[in-house]
Amino acid sequence: MKQVETLLAEKLLKVSAIKLQPDNPFVWASGWNSPIYTDNRITLSYPEIRSFIKVELCRVIEERFPQAEAVAGVATGAIAQGALVADTLALPYVYVRSSPKDHGLENLIEGNLKPGQKVVVIEDLISTGGSSLKAVQAIRNAGCEVVGMVAMFSYGFPVAQKAFKDAGVELITLSNYNAMLEAALATNYIREEDVETLKEWRKDPSVWTPAK
Repeated sequence: MKQVETLLAEKLLKVSAIKLQPDNPFVWASGWNSPIYTDNRITLSYPEIRSFIKVELCRVIEERFPQAEAVAGVATGAIAQGALVADTLALPYVYVRSSPKDHGLENLIEGNLKPGQKVVVIEDLISTGGSSLKAVQAIRNAGCEVVGMVAMFSYGFPVAQKAFKDAGVELITLSNYNAMLEAALATNYIREEDVETLKEWRKDPSVWTPAK
């Protein structure tokens, strides 16, 4: 029986939530060249995949973070899925902005958290971990305890692994880069010779350049 990480990787590739172009890399907003582009918000348009992700996120929370008293989604990619999870688990829900609103109450957290609440954070994608951990800090600044984070997918960058460890945040992801590579190869999305290129990129994406 296929593991969840493989099943989700196949689904993400199928609907182009993950796109792979080893021979014609994307350029990220950071300026990095990248053979992969991920936009998990696309899954919201597919009820079966949307439900699959919701169910698996809920399962992980119930198994690993049963003490959670509230759910927080990270803007913008995890706002919708976080709300679905909170609704299924019948828990309070908030989402965390990337920056405070520039008007009104200038909220960074939308919704109400009570100081002392135990919060599980939902994220769609873990890249370097920077934006995810900013959300964690905002929740901690509100006087709450972050019991852990559950994400749909992670690139598995060493810098992110270190950042989460240093921040004392347990991170669990439904799928990951290695599972995605295996799924892409098994479904003939990529060629055998592309695998090494994709592995090399992940070692140090900030300096990676495509082969001429």
